[in-house]
Amino acid sequence: MISRSSVRQQIMKPGDKKKKKKKKIKKVMGEFKRKKLKSSSGKKVTKRKQAIAIALSEARRKKRRS
Repeated sequence: MISRSSVRQQIMKPGDKKKKKKKKIKKVMGEFKRKKLKSSSGKKVTKRKQAIAIALSEARRKKRRS
């Protein structure tokens, strides 16, 4: 019989998709830090929480494509 923990570990193994997601988040947060990040309306993003939301959204979009 297979234990739940071993099944969970097999499912949660990190792969290329996770690395790509981290890379995308790092890129977007770097843009925010350099004051280059813009929202969909074209205005500069000034709030950190908004930058995180954009980063996660873009990472999800990238995950769906690959």
